[in-house]
Parts: sequence; structure tokens; C-alpha cells
Amino acid sequence: MAERDGWRCWVCDEPVDPDESVNDPRGPSVDSRTADRKAKVAERLAHRGCNSRKGAVKVVIAWPERLYVVEPAPLIAVGDRLERKGGREMVGRCPTRKDAQEAADWLVDRFSRLLPGVPVTAGVEAGGGQFLVILATGRR
Repeated sequence: MAERDGWRCWVCDEPVDPDESVNDPRGPSVDSRTADRKAKVAERLAHRGCNSRKGAVKVVIAWPERLYVVEPAPLIAVGDRLERKGGREMVGRCPTRKDAQEAADWLVDRFSRLLPGVPVTAGVEAGGGQFLVILATGRR
């Protein structure tokens, strides 16, 4: 599982050190995450601290500060919907095409680890003097 996940924490997307103690907050931990109660449980690699913290607070996948996105969507909820139903979803607005494309590129990379096995694509569409970032996947 750790090899499959590239030794990266699914929550914070930072590297996990395989040699760190499992009792250390930055050490490796197995996390079971599921989109809904009926879904098959998928095990993912997480830092011990990230895994423990998500039990106390709702997990939030942070958008990088370097991206200029207005009203960014909560990515865990977007991922759950795309995984469950497929389709398309607008996830943010950007002032320039360049900003939107940078966000789209980051999202495809991030979702490749957040939802392994679900082919997520991103596109940019002009609308209302801004550029919309759209995530899409086939119907499930």
C-alpha cells in the first residue's frame, strides 16, 4: 500500500518516512477511508499524526497558497461525489487562464493520489470574465 501511494500521506500530501517510528506523528500509519458506509473500505498511507487528527476533526485538503483560486471547493467532498457518481464539478474560479491552468494541473496531480484508480481530468472554461476550473470523471 505504501509503495502504491508513493510513500505520501493522503491527507497532507507530504512524504512519509518509512524508517520513522510508527509512534511518531510523522511516522507511517494505515488509514481506512471510505466515501460512504456501503463502499468498500480503501486503505491508504497517512502520517500517524494526520490519521489521529482526522478522527477528531473533519479532514480538509488544503489548496496551495501559490494558487490564485476564488471560492475553492472543499476537495474531500468533491472527491467523494466524483468517486460515487462521476460527472463534472466546478471547483474554483480564477482571474486568468494561466492561474486556472495551474490550479487544474495541481488538481489532476493531487487527485491521482487522493482517488487512485479514479481517472480524474481537469479543464478550464471561460465564463463571466473569469476562468472556471472543472474536474470530471466518467460515470461510476
